[in-house]
Amino acid sequence: YFRNEGSLTSTLRTLLFFTALMITLPVGLYFSSKTYIFEGTLGMSNRDSYFYAAIVAVVTVHVVLALFVYVAWNEGTRQWREGKQD
Repeated sequence: YFRNEGSLTSTLRTLLFFTALMITLPVGLYFSSKTYIFEGTLGMSNRDSYFYAAIVAVVTVHVVLALFVYVAWNEGTRQWREGKQD
């Protein structure tokens, strides 16, 4: 019983961590890349910087999703191996 509760807590902690990443990272990178990279460093127009910053945000979402799947997959196989040794 306690082993399942620990794995549930670990799973919930992982889910909350990646949920926070999914909310903050794309939004933060969108505005920071738009302001500092595309408009500041590269001197792009306001319209072009919106477009490229959106691409950065979409790529970030995909990277976070891929990391979540990787971590969830490894956590599931680890729990399966631990349960298999009983």
